[in-house]
Amino acid sequence: MKAWPVVAGALVLVIVIRVGLQRRWQRRGQDRHRPSALAVLVRQLADRAGRADRKILGDTGLVAGREIRERVRGRVFRAVTLILFAVVAAAIVIPTFNSGSTKRENVGVVAGSATLDTEIHVLAKRVGLSVSLVHERDRQTARQSLSAGSVAVVVDGGGKIVVDKPVSATDTSASARFVRSLSTTLGIQRAFAQAGLTEEQATAVEQARPLPVESVHPGKKTRTTAEATALLGVILIFIVLTQYLTWTLMGVMEEKASRVVEVLLATVRPIQLLAGKVTGIGVVAMVQAVALAAFALVLAKAVGSSLVQGAAPLVLTASLVWLILGYAFYSWVYAAAGSTAERQDQVQSLALPLSAPLVFGYIVSLTGVSSGNASVLVKVLAYLPPTAPFAMPTLVGFGEVNWWQFLLSVVLSVACTVVVARLAALVYRTAVLRTGGRVRLRDLLPALSS
Repeated sequence: MKAWPVVAGALVLVIVIRVGLQRRWQRRGQDRHRPSALAVLVRQLADRAGRADRKILGDTGLVAGREIRERVRGRVFRAVTLILFAVVAAAIVIPTFNSGSTKRENVGVVAGSATLDTEIHVLAKRVGLSVSLVHERDRQTARQSLSAGSVAVVVDGGGKIVVDKPVSATDTSASARFVRSLSTTLGIQRAFAQAGLTEEQATAVEQARPLPVESVHPGKKTRTTAEATALLGVILIFIVLTQYLTWTLMGVMEEKASRVVEVLLATVRPIQLLAGKVTGIGVVAMVQAVALAAFALVLAKAVGSSLVQGAAPLVLTASLVWLILGYAFYSWVYAAAGSTAERQDQVQSLALPLSAPLVFGYIVSLTGVSSGNASVLVKVLAYLPPTAPFAMPTLVGFGEVNWWQFLLSVVLSVACTVVVARLAALVYRTAVLRTGGRVRLRDLLPALSS
């Protein structure tokens, strides 16, 4: 599997998501006075404000539920989900078209023998062909069958091979390789006969072992099932994180621009409102990712793909774990950044620096999977929370990480996520109520240092 087509597909999908989200925000800005799910949430929180028997996660759960309903009902979500399912199906089904099936061709034989028939079948099997022998009366009849297309090649026991069109030396198809193999092998056997070698002598020459060939540098190894699954996992993580983190960034900005957040903060704490939004979008992301993984496993099993063989399920599980951890880390960062902006152009200026660690980790990990070798940089990035969601599944695919190393990376990511969440809550509380322009970093330093 070449990496550049899937990389290009992933980038195109990210662009589609970004454009869809921008159009969605523009439509909402044109119809801002219409009652929305956010207004309903405000009324629900106001009704519950005086209750003394709230559950611990009651308000946070209410905000999360509203986020889930709003995202699932969106056209962008449905369109992207269909595209992702189509891409996964194509990646699994298309490679199976040419696997496990051999091409069948008719071979005309003139003046043949049992030995020649056996040799033709053996040579065809070597190149992946299944042949049926058609014994012709004479050369003229055989040429007529070849012209009519009833046979693909004619083997003349008198020492000639006839084809309909010339076979190019650069043609790598099974049929071309079969013709070249016939020409070489039968020519060698004819030379043995002309040299007067006995059957035992000819057999000894044919069974001669070739000289060993050594290389100075190691060659590129064939990608294993686990490595192929890691490649798909890295792409899935990048696409899902890019989609839902963008939703988080724009969702917080929309609430600030609509000024409804001021009413919400009168009834719930900033950390509850922020946690509800992050949790709601995260639940939608995880449901979509799990659905894609389950669909991939079921479809691969149904069509006989190698995706579910060997260590692939372990790599797929690791990818889902790091999708969750990656979203948990980045969602707080994107939510805090969204609270500092209140216009779409401000969000676009934030998107590039925020996505830089994502893109860097994605490209380095994807390059490592495609090259078949985990570099030292990938091994280092596997323990850094911003890049671990891509680098660690890559190492799992290569089988170059132990359970305690995997657990160590998880612990580091969780610890950093807790710190980032506390800082994000401080930024959100300070910036979300400031209007009239983008909140700069220097405006946030007093709150962060307190």
